[in-house]
Amino acid sequence: MFSSLKVRNYRLFFVGQVVSNIGTWMQRIAQDWLVLSLTGSATAVGVTTALQFLPMLLFGLYGGVLVDRLPKRRALLFTQSAMGATGIALAALTLTGHVQVWHVYLAAVVVGLATVVDNPARQSFVSEMVGPDQLQNAVSLNSANFQSARLVGPAVAGVMITGVGTGWAFLANGLSFVAPLIGLMMMRARELYVVERAPRAKGQLREGLHYVAGRPELIWTIVLAGFVSTFGFNFPVFLSAFADDVFHAGAGAYSLFNTLMAVGSLAGALLAARRGTARMRVLLAGAVAFGTLEIVAAIAPSLWLFALLMVPIGMFGMTVNVTANSSIQMSTDPAMRGRVMALYMMVFMGGAPVGAPIAGWITDAYGVRAGLASGGAIAAAAAVTIGLVLARVGNLRLSVGWNHGHPHVRFVPREAQEQLATAA
Repeated sequence: MFSSLKVRNYRLFFVGQVVSNIGTWMQRIAQDWLVLSLTGSATAVGVTTALQFLPMLLFGLYGGVLVDRLPKRRALLFTQSAMGATGIALAALTLTGHVQVWHVYLAAVVVGLATVVDNPARQSFVSEMVGPDQLQNAVSLNSANFQSARLVGPAVAGVMITGVGTGWAFLANGLSFVAPLIGLMMMRARELYVVERAPRAKGQLREGLHYVAGRPELIWTIVLAGFVSTFGFNFPVFLSAFADDVFHAGAGAYSLFNTLMAVGSLAGALLAARRGTARMRVLLAGAVAFGTLEIVAAIAPSLWLFALLMVPIGMFGMTVNVTANSSIQMSTDPAMRGRVMALYMMVFMGGAPVGAPIAGWITDAYGVRAGLASGGAIAAAAAVTIGLVLARVGNLRLSVGWNHGHPHVRFVPREAQEQLATAA
């Protein structure tokens, strides 16, 4: 489960990201709560989320082109520094009492611009640290790393918000970027796996799109991830509204919801690390379960039932995330990985500018229960539809039976199904 941590360079990267991710989650919680406090509007929270991910939607593909051309470690040193500086600036405004909602909007845009390069660089840099044999494990551990931080970050943020205010959470996030910067500088360049960088040339963006279009295993995975992230992953909008408007429990409940979701997400990431392979049927089943559980949570009558449902929602959401991420990386030529991962991250993260305002509008107009249920329904319907399309294209049929006393559901070739029926 933890085999890739034997690699020194990846171990340095992993430890640095643990610290930085804790700070990032603290800022996310503080940012959402600050906007809700300043405006009293779930739509404003959705707008903040949208502004943070809008640059990825607009410029994500160009970021991938840059990542394929640039030394990835040097690019990460720049982007991590920029995000740390943004956190410190927002902390100064908040602690001095001068913060306004447009300051938060501006900070979200700056972080989003840095993310355009940072995300594909971090994703594709993993293969240079661990090589192809450990790639699946390292990708899964990266997600476990991120979700472990969700266990600590929201809890600490909740204590800080209620105790000393949101400004200190922003300051902690800014200072947390010192850890990954030190880790990147301590890496041994000679131990990195050499990947030939793409030379500067015309048509590289179009080349990346053509590459994905010619690979069904890539394009359908990206499409499904886009539907799930755009309509099902709007938790900053939903959870803050459930905590404040439905259960009237304040920042503590919001922190609890995020922490319990992180427990499930961590379990999902570790199971993916142990699984060792990324299969399309796991991705589809995870997306259906994720959407269905969101619908159930939307009608939960009590705070504690809603909170407990965050655990399996987090687990299946992370199953979708890790399975899609690792299958794309393992199916992509190293020279194209920056552009392909940029497209994936553009769809996965860039869906927020579309989904978050819609979720916020539905929440304000019809209630947060309707918003969460509609997001889950769309995610589950997309998974079922894509599964049926793939089955039809691949000439497959659904086979249901029993194996050692347990139900067994899978797609099998139509010819094989017909041959079994004839033999019977």
